[in-house]
Amino acid sequence: MIRALSAAATGLEAQSANIERISNDLANVNTDAYKRGRIEFKDLMYETIKEPGAQLGASSQTPVGVQRGMGVKVGGAHKIFEQGPAKMTNNQLDLMIEGAGFFPVQMPNGEIGYTRTGAFHRDVGGKVVLSNGARILPEITIPPTAQSVQIGPSGEFKAFLPGGQEAVIGQMQLVTFINEEGLVAQGEGIYKASQASGTPLQGVPGENGLGVISQGALEGSNVNVANSMVDLIATQRAYEMNTKVMSVADQMMGATTNIK
Repeated sequence: MIRALSAAATGLEAQSANIERISNDLANVNTDAYKRGRIEFKDLMYETIKEPGAQLGASSQTPVGVQRGMGVKVGGAHKIFEQGPAKMTNNQLDLMIEGAGFFPVQMPNGEIGYTRTGAFHRDVGGKVVLSNGARILPEITIPPTAQSVQIGPSGEFKAFLPGGQEAVIGQMQLVTFINEEGLVAQGEGIYKASQASGTPLQGVPGENGLGVISQGALEGSNVNVANSMVDLIATQRAYEMNTKVMSVADQMMGATTNIK
């Protein structure tokens, strides 16, 4: 019964982690370019009472063995980088990646991050930045006299100046990773590379499998509320079943203790 209690306790801990994941997904259902999470469960070690194929006599072996499991654990947690729905804003500095890729940005602390959040702004110096001050790389500066900006599918920045003049002021780059699931989430829609993700592969939008840029739109969260609610109900039931196991094991221990 002690083993049943400990195994059920691992089940409660694992389902609690899943509930936390679902709650975070639902909290970010309206967050631009948010990617829903996924948790993978793995069974724990086994105690082998009898090995399969153990010798039963001079000429026979057991076809099966006896093993006792010790519960479950969280084996991994990562993001699912599926494309989110498009949200039209008609803001000239709102950009959405249609397809694979991330915007490379330089954080205020100098570190390099990667994001699919495309709600860019123009700071006091004309540089194209996110709301947290992260600057797009390579750096693009909009002239103070620019009346409007046009960004093409290939990421070319073009400014329209007084007198009908046009000027190309920059070229956006996108990056991809061999293993996107290995990226480390930093909050504010920013990810950092890790040894698991591999080094960033940079290129021009629309080339070598990279997505294209859509101006005046933002990528929405890829959280599906209906699916998340179904997962939440299933997780709640699994949690309740583990508490039931603990209750039954406790009752059995009580019955054993009261034997006279």
